[in-house]
Amino acid sequence: MDSDFMDVSLREVHDSDLPVFYRHMNDPEALRMAAFTPKDPADRDAFDAQWARIRSSSYVLRTILADGDVVGSAAVYGEPGEREVTYWVDRAYWGRGVATAALRRLLAEVPERPLYARAAADNEGSLRVLAKCGFRVTARARGFANARGEEIDEVVLQLAG
Repeated sequence: MDSDFMDVSLREVHDSDLPVFYRHMNDPEALRMAAFTPKDPADRDAFDAQWARIRSSSYVLRTILADGDVVGSAAVYGEPGEREVTYWVDRAYWGRGVATAALRRLLAEVPERPLYARAAADNEGSLRVLAKCGFRVTARARGFANARGEEIDEVVLQLAG
């Protein structure tokens, strides 16, 4: 079932999306699951500065809409040959196929391969989304997770051409 029959689409990021993204990024459960987050997600000035940098960069950056509502963001970033995907979906939409549908649309928009992704090893939901979209585990690592205040296991995945 794709996104519980919701209409999932992507569009350019609008200024009005940023307060929604900020709220999403300050959900304690979502932060813990994402693990690799800014040091202080509640620092609005740092959030605004980061988004200003991202929006002026070469990222392919999109807002995720579900039935017309802003429910997250998705992006492809990095140097050619090393580009990664990232996404964030409002916890109220977890488990409903929204992330999978959004990532599939982003991958269709960005045909470049290979693409990479990273996730906390215990983030089963994100690992499931990435697998459904064709990503395969290629490496394991450890990294410091700001949201958990400790080093944790991380999985590196690749979407080959």
